[in-house]
Amino acid sequence: MEPRRETNKTCGVICLKYLLFIFNILFWLAGGAVLAVGVWTLVEKSDYISLLNSSVYSASAYVLIAAGLIVVATGVIGCCATLKEMKSLLIVYLILLLCIFLLEIIAGVLAYIQYKELNEELRQNLKVTMQQKYHQPGEESVTHAVDKLQQEFKCCGSNHSSDWTESVWIQAADHARLVPDSCCKTPSELCGQRDHPSNIYKVEGGCIMKLEHFILSQLYILGAVGIGIAFLQLVGMMFTCCLYRSLKEDTY
Repeated sequence: MEPRRETNKTCGVICLKYLLFIFNILFWLAGGAVLAVGVWTLVEKSDYISLLNSSVYSASAYVLIAAGLIVVATGVIGCCATLKEMKSLLIVYLILLLCIFLLEIIAGVLAYIQYKELNEELRQNLKVTMQQKYHQPGEESVTHAVDKLQQEFKCCGSNHSSDWTESVWIQAADHARLVPDSCCKTPSELCGQRDHPSNIYKVEGGCIMKLEHFILSQLYILGAVGIGIAFLQLVGMMFTCCLYRSLKEDTY
């Protein structure tokens, strides 16, 4: 009976090892996805940083990159601990999983709070930034960001195209433009001289609303990814505890 019991325990350990190894592969891929989202946010959407007075947007991207690197590194440690059956490394791995899980909860709460602040900041500052800094000396990054924003989100002005009537650039220049050329549905030189709805994004809504929807959709995606990773972590912690216990029992 004893050899049979020993064989069953050994099979159980082998099954746990492979389950935990598969989990680590999934966890590693999830970390890579988070890292990719962080890099994409920083590279593709970094132009919008110049439209905000705070560093919330860029900080969130760096947090995602750091989180992705930590998850990837934790996955590697988990694979090593599983394959080599090192109990001390399993404890380190379990602690890392628990820390990441707690950090995800804290990050989720902070992200919700920061979104509210960022939303208010957009409403307060985007209109002023567009009207006071667009096409002004030394504000090339703002000009580029506004043009990209209006073309990418198919909008004109912060709340409405009429916001551009109070623009410093519109009022001071002699180009006879009513809105920037980036407001046009088909941008061309001096196309902003005509603000008819057939020519510009006049009835599609302001850029604030479009940018708010974009940020909210990004938060939903990050929230879904976070929930998925959190679920994987709970499963991983369970497998890790089971494997640690089995290895401990095998030593006696």
